[in-house]
Amino acid sequence: MADEKDDVLGTTYHRGPVILRGPMIPEKTTTTNLLEPEVDTDWLHMDPWRVLRIQAEFVDGFGALAELGPAVTVFGSARTPRTDPMYRAARHVGRKLAEAGVAVITGGGPGIMEAANCGAARAGGKSVGLGIELPHEQGINKWVNLGMTFRYFFVRKTMFVKYSRGAIIFPGGFGTLDEAFELLTLVQTHKVARTPVILFGTEYWRGLMGWLEGTVLGEGNISPLDPDLMVVTDDEDEAVRVALSELRS
Repeated sequence: MADEKDDVLGTTYHRGPVILRGPMIPEKTTTTNLLEPEVDTDWLHMDPWRVLRIQAEFVDGFGALAELGPAVTVFGSARTPRTDPMYRAARHVGRKLAEAGVAVITGGGPGIMEAANCGAARAGGKSVGLGIELPHEQGINKWVNLGMTFRYFFVRKTMFVKYSRGAIIFPGGFGTLDEAFELLTLVQTHKVARTPVILFGTEYWRGLMGWLEGTVLGEGNISPLDPDLMVVTDDEDEAVRVALSELRS
């Protein structure tokens, strides 16, 4: 029930712990919307109701992955063709991880993600794909044997980080960089356990590492130890070994 009183901004309306005054007071209450017949349902998409959908995605994700066991995430471009050496390298990495008894988690799409899932599935391992609802994406690739599609990027990234003890990052675009830097930030700030982060492809990552070690470090925006959070390599077996290092310690 609304609690109204005189105020410099006019009437005060209390909705639980939320205080609304003046023009912020809704013309209709949630109760009114529920009881009124044949009304527009756009109000259901407001942020308070969106929270329930977000919560449901977290619950579904935790439920699906809770018993996954040790896992390593492989990030990389959805645009990498099957003829690319990076595709073959990602497939090899997926196979080696599966042979080590470790689940392989990817974004579930084509390109590098498909390659890692393919390697894991062909080796008889757990091949996980955490997809995202996008108008131009093809959906979960055929090599995934445990998959889930998310609406929200941040929920999906939580699943990548929570259930993975290592990350191998192949060449990719904005999405790959977003995933890489979010993970690095969490490791740097000790919000997650130390997680090995491997950048695969020295030539591809050379410019980024040069910028981090030169400009960013030179300006004092990261510590001298922060670049050591990443290992850069062209060796598939080294990438797997480093990714598994925390699991074997």
